[in-house]
Amino acid sequence: MPRFSIIVPSHGVAGRLSQALDSVLGQSFGDLQLIPVCDAPDAPAAEVAAGYAGRDSRVTPVHSPPSAGLSGARNTGMRAATGTYLLFLDGDDLLLPGALAALDARLTETAGVDVLYTGHERVPWWEGEPAYPAAPLLAGAPKVAFAPAERPALTGVQLPAWSAVYRRAFLTEHELVFPEGHFTDLGWGGLVTVAAGRIAVLRRSVVRHRLRRQGSRLNLPGPHQHTLLDQVEQVLVRAAGSGLPAERTGPLFDQLFSVVLKTASRPERLPAGHRAFFRRAARLYRRYRPAGHRVPGGSLGGQHRLLAAGAYTAFRALRGVNRAADGAVGRLPRPRPLRTRLRYLRDLRRPLDPGLAVYCAYWGRGYACNPAAIHAKARELAPHIRSVFLVEAGQEHAVPEDVEYAVIGSRRYWEVLARAKYLVNNANFAEGVVKRPGSVHLQTQHGTPLKTMGVDQSTYPVVAAQSGSFTKLLGRVDRWDFNLSSNRHSTQMWERAFPGSYEHLEYGYPRNDVYYTATAGDVARIRRELGVPEGSTAVLYAPTHRDHHTGFEPGLDLEAFCEAAGEDVVVLLRAHYFYDLGRSRTSDRIIDVTAHRSSEDVCLAADALVTDYSSIMFDYANLDRPIVVYADDWDVYRETRGVYFDLLAAPPGPVARTPEELAAVFRDGSYAGPQARALRAAFRERFCQFDDGRAAERVVRRVLLGEPPEAASPVIPLAERVPAPAAATLVRS
Repeated sequence: MPRFSIIVPSHGVAGRLSQALDSVLGQSFGDLQLIPVCDAPDAPAAEVAAGYAGRDSRVTPVHSPPSAGLSGARNTGMRAATGTYLLFLDGDDLLLPGALAALDARLTETAGVDVLYTGHERVPWWEGEPAYPAAPLLAGAPKVAFAPAERPALTGVQLPAWSAVYRRAFLTEHELVFPEGHFTDLGWGGLVTVAAGRIAVLRRSVVRHRLRRQGSRLNLPGPHQHTLLDQVEQVLVRAAGSGLPAERTGPLFDQLFSVVLKTASRPERLPAGHRAFFRRAARLYRRYRPAGHRVPGGSLGGQHRLLAAGAYTAFRALRGVNRAADGAVGRLPRPRPLRTRLRYLRDLRRPLDPGLAVYCAYWGRGYACNPAAIHAKARELAPHIRSVFLVEAGQEHAVPEDVEYAVIGSRRYWEVLARAKYLVNNANFAEGVVKRPGSVHLQTQHGTPLKTMGVDQSTYPVVAAQSGSFTKLLGRVDRWDFNLSSNRHSTQMWERAFPGSYEHLEYGYPRNDVYYTATAGDVARIRRELGVPEGSTAVLYAPTHRDHHTGFEPGLDLEAFCEAAGEDVVVLLRAHYFYDLGRSRTSDRIIDVTAHRSSEDVCLAADALVTDYSSIMFDYANLDRPIVVYADDWDVYRETRGVYFDLLAAPPGPVARTPEELAAVFRDGSYAGPQARALRAAFRERFCQFDDGRAAERVVRRVLLGEPPEAASPVIPLAERVPAPAAATLVRS
């Protein structure tokens, strides 16, 4: 029998679940059972949990349908638990280092307690300092185990379920389970408080609770707010039936109704039925008020008296101080100069144009990437929607002649942003852009994340220093209605790096459609346009940006590589777009394609790819052509930038650490040999899940035409897809 069973519900947090599980399995105290509770065997979180179970026998995944809610998930985990003590951990929280060892020591000191209440950190992980909300509740508690009557104000009502440890035999004896419905922590905490015979306290923080940016789902408006009273009534009924003395029921009563009054004072949480909520709360108050109960002082006492009297109208009047809304100046968008700013504000008051879509790629660098591919498909499937592409001044030439555009910062730019119903970007619109009710923002992304993104960059000082405010970043994320994904890995990492309320579209990347629709003629034409000599093997060299470098450093002597790799090898050099400064690095055997508008064209022209850690490898894998990873500084990159998985443990092809190793795999042909093909096949299975040549159509139909999700065309199985043909024979003698 393990000492601890840790139960981890995972609904809606698949992207961060691995961090929670790692925080448990990495504990110095290892006598544990870890129980991830997943929605279903084929759910995203179940894939994560199954991977852990395959590597560690202490992991026991179980399943609970989403309809059962948090309470159902926890109860399912409890039924599977075999440990002496139970802990609960939310799937996006962390068990702090040394937590289990500290718990074990404290439980040994206070042998036999039913409940051990613990401290916890509450932190906005993207930015801000941690708080320790349990500290005042636990302060002053006896150093030894004690009966609840000795500290009646210490109840589970004010602590979440994961801020305590429970003796499993105690829960079984009293048949304690999480009550159904919302506010289950409150009901659970109250029921445990009533039943517990001996408790103890560990003031040390055990869990790091990472706040959800949108706040607790329990604070959202809706009929679920009425279930708060169901939980309160269950606890009050159990307390009344247990014959608890008044000195214990009084604090429990006050704490329960503190939560009730908090909801009652916010009518916006109950857009319908606020009066009925108040009246039912008043009946419960009068029925279960303990004998000799003393009303609190101050404003809270006034609310108690009005609730006891059922004086709804007076309660609404007392409620309050009007919440200060942000002033008109504070709400004013930030375009400059002031005249443009005021015009933008005026345009925001005009109706949305349901037939207008605005597109932008790479902060205005031109007509490219997913936005361009969606725009092209929209002209075919939704010709009634007028489209405007946004470009920086000086980049107008990067937009095809037949595509309407607006220059960023111009009066027209702000006008179309204010009026457009649809806004499509592969990065983020400017901070001053307002998300209007009824508008639809689509974030297409522009790669598969190997390196850390979004708020995950906050723990890497070099990157964080260049990223600006993560709070402002997430304010821009709040504008997203849809977020595009090309594989399940991306879905989970976007959820983790950009927490928000958007809908994931696992449709593939529209820019990658061409890898399945281009013909041999297209490939030949592109190679001629780029100047690739006929009969040569074109190797695309695409290194990524390094945050610890101040400028572009090729990282490889390309002339020497060509000489060593073979006489027919030419290199297509594509530096990261940060370094597209208009300077060509072309020579006899090196063709600089950094400034070429379409990375898709460049990939189609290449017979093989050499990259370090660029996300281009995930897109290029769709072509099923050789990929070689040149990882000369992997350890430095991983430490300074942070990565989501070990690329060298699951590469898309051979890995070279030195220029000599890189040249050798081309010289001997192993870059395209059987082992390389096997690595590439596994890589494609994982990262080419949704790219099948029809992504743009799915996006246009779902976002611009409003078709339901179930109408989306199914993804063609990987084995049935036919990539565009390569120009050269890839197997070298």
